[in-house]
Amino acid sequence: MLSQSTIFLFILLLLGFIAKNQAIMVAVYILLGIKLFNIEDKVLPYLEAKGISIGVIVITVAVLAPIASGDIGFKDLLESIKTYYAWICLAAGIFVAYVAKDGLTLLSSDPHLTTALVIGTILGVVLFNGVAVGPLIGAGISFLVIKGVDFFVQLLA
Repeated sequence: MLSQSTIFLFILLLLGFIAKNQAIMVAVYILLGIKLFNIEDKVLPYLEAKGISIGVIVITVAVLAPIASGDIGFKDLLESIKTYYAWICLAAGIFVAYVAKDGLTLLSSDPHLTTALVIGTILGVVLFNGVAVGPLIGAGISFLVIKGVDFFVQLLA
């Protein structure tokens, strides 16, 4: 008999297939493989604890690779800051880094919210062909919205 978690993974695999989302499908294949080889007790706690950090490192390496390869140099950097697009991107980078910090605060203070965040991320990936790169940003935005709603509730009380 299949466990509830395995059935859930197969549903996610189907949704990933329907949405043609390779990231969801590969992630589910990996998790099903971990379950198939019965190593979930060893691997899943590690992935739960360190997975986001590992993912952030991999994404950061991918973003910095053009600098390491020499495709982007100081000349390109100096040219880019002459455009307002670059300044918008700079401000956005600062903002999302700050918001992600608040996301960590929210998830550590209310761990049950992780489930809603994960489901929201999956729905965003599957239904809107999004990319699951921002769970901490999602949590940070949630934190800002919660604080804003709390502020207005306090004003009205």
